[in-house]
Amino acid sequence: MKIIKTSYNRRSFLKSTALAGGGMMLGFNWFAGCKPATEEGKAAVNAVREMPKEWFELNGFLKIGENGLVTIMSPNPEIGQNVKTSMPMIVAEELDVDWKDVVVEQAPLNTELYSRQIAGGSQAIRQGWQGLRMAGATARHMLKEAAAKAWKVPVEEITTEAGMLHHKNSGKSMGFGEVASAAANIPIPEEVSLKEHKDFKIIGTSRKNVDGLKIVTGQPLFGLDYEQEGMLIAMIVHPPAFGMKPKSVDDAAAKAMPGIKDIFTIKTFKEGYQKSALDTSAFTDLVVLVGNTTWEVMNAKKALKIEWAAAGDRVESVMGFSGKTNDINIPGAMENTEGHRSKMEGVDAKLVKEVRKDGNPEAAFKNAAKIIERTYSAPFLAHNCMEPMNFFANVTTDKAELVGPIQTPEFMEKSVSARLGIPPENIDIQMTRMGGGFGRRLYGHFLVEAAVISQKVKAPIKLIYSREDDMTQGIYRPAYHATYRAALDKDNNLIAFHVRTGGISDSPLAANRFPAGALDNYLAEEWKLDSNISVGAFRAPRSNFIAGAEQSFLDEVAEEAGKDPIAFRLELLERAKQNPVGENNDYDAARYAGVLELVREKSGWGNANNAALHRGVSAYFCHNTYIAQILDMTVKDGKPKIENVHCAIDCGIVVNPDAAKNMAEGGIVDGIGHALYSEMTFKDGVPQQSNFNKYRLIRHSEAPKSIEVYFVDNGIDPTGLGEPPFPPIMGAVANALYRATGKRFYHQPFLGDKGVLG
Repeated sequence: MKIIKTSYNRRSFLKSTALAGGGMMLGFNWFAGCKPATEEGKAAVNAVREMPKEWFELNGFLKIGENGLVTIMSPNPEIGQNVKTSMPMIVAEELDVDWKDVVVEQAPLNTELYSRQIAGGSQAIRQGWQGLRMAGATARHMLKEAAAKAWKVPVEEITTEAGMLHHKNSGKSMGFGEVASAAANIPIPEEVSLKEHKDFKIIGTSRKNVDGLKIVTGQPLFGLDYEQEGMLIAMIVHPPAFGMKPKSVDDAAAKAMPGIKDIFTIKTFKEGYQKSALDTSAFTDLVVLVGNTTWEVMNAKKALKIEWAAAGDRVESVMGFSGKTNDINIPGAMENTEGHRSKMEGVDAKLVKEVRKDGNPEAAFKNAAKIIERTYSAPFLAHNCMEPMNFFANVTTDKAELVGPIQTPEFMEKSVSARLGIPPENIDIQMTRMGGGFGRRLYGHFLVEAAVISQKVKAPIKLIYSREDDMTQGIYRPAYHATYRAALDKDNNLIAFHVRTGGISDSPLAANRFPAGALDNYLAEEWKLDSNISVGAFRAPRSNFIAGAEQSFLDEVAEEAGKDPIAFRLELLERAKQNPVGENNDYDAARYAGVLELVREKSGWGNANNAALHRGVSAYFCHNTYIAQILDMTVKDGKPKIENVHCAIDCGIVVNPDAAKNMAEGGIVDGIGHALYSEMTFKDGVPQQSNFNKYRLIRHSEAPKSIEVYFVDNGIDPTGLGEPPFPPIMGAVANALYRATGKRFYHQPFLGDKGVLG
């Protein structure tokens, strides 16, 4: 049994409060200590039974009503990762409540109460794990204390199960709700005991998405669903090419069209504004149309006559997450995909930076019996969320109400405050469920745009991007390039490894990941190229390219060495486990090897019965999680068919197995599609793909026929899962294609729009 302190850093971690109408509330800060409660914002309750009418809002909290119903506020944005279900499961487990008595509420943004209100980095469960368990366990202890007082028995004799308190010796029982009010007056214990992993009854069992019924029945959940009386519709027009800005606007015809209220230009961020890393936006000078309906505004957009001008070179000052400010060079030239490829292939040596060096790789390569060198590349990718960017804004003289889908509300509150000149405490950001994000909604310029538009027209508006607006405005996955070299001795042992990688305008290098630490001589270098095409996080940033390139290369090295690709990786990992090189290796070699061994066993790797399948293997570590995958492929009429994918995952304790499998399956299908088909290209700064008729996504018939997911049961605290299954599958695709065709595939997309080998 684990004992955990309920307070630390001189700040109370937990606080109980009696509720109006009876019951108790246990508040807790997810990552720090509690701050004083405020009277703001009584959240609407989605419950099937009557709830207490009032409560105080803290950083995050557990409420128990007199009827036994339990509610937990979920501060983190819901983007499809299912935190609105999994987080309450953790609390319910330690509380010992019946899951059917748990309801969930989405918390609005409140920087005084909540910490890290972000959907990103696959960190929600990992960082909330201890705090959520503590909240449930502390409430259970207080309920037991109250019952012990009522029955005049020692608290040690009280047990709990499914929302009930029991005293075995006297045969007495009562529900949590019956004693909730009394429990609210019990002092917070200094420490509580947490359940052992083996005693979990809710964690580790599959529970349906708490929003599932609303999703399938079309009830309002998403930003595009949101409406308010008197709301107008706004849309924007941005330059047709990166490197341009509006020069003049002839709006006479558009203004005369039905339903159009106003047409004007805005500047999203004022000159001299200190941008954060999440204020990324290629086009900050925009033409805005405001009208009664979406259809009327869309038609008016077509009647606008806009003259565009070159934006010219510029330098932007951007403050990173560390607080360090960097000057970013943004060239004004109209860029082309062919030019990007040429620059990456012939990158200036002066731009190359050494990041890690072990041993003497130069000497090892000089004395090698065989050197293998291969180059890999991947294009820009659009996020293409199912729900395009949108946000509601109602800005008055001294207050801003904002509602919509955003992954980083806390950061955007600061941006809106600076842009509008309104104090942060007068800005209310409410989060809707998001129809996809994949990193795109980390960047909230569209939220700021909505606020500026509302302030300008002095009315509530909903800003809506069309699919074309969304796909051509940037914040793409960067284009990447990597060259790998491996040195083998006369006995085909790998003696040196070198990676030089970079991109536009980001590097995908993770210098301390495998195979770093697995061999004596290792060199990792990186570079970046400036561009006016805006880039940013994309599902599993950087890993989404480098994993596939690395794993493809390791397969080729294994073949040159005459070794089975899984055995070759395990051999390297054994060295990293027994005698690691360097002190900064950021992976656990035993856990890494464990997923490879598990997927080898479960897939029947090497089994003669699978001889008809072309099999590719890949494994990777990112977001604190280990993934190994084997993809089975056949070829028919020149088209690859993905038959099966076997996926082994070590992410620690799995809270909700069905949801976890769903995330793995989604990441796998997504990764296969991007590896085979997707790309953004440019001609004179103009995106060549503006909708799904030209931007190729995977189709239903191209998805794997089956995906088998296996989790390592090791009792370790949970780690990330939304992103890790995505990167390695691209390497498995490439390796399976080689088995199927005898040809190596180095440049994504491997097939392109037609989807045919050749």
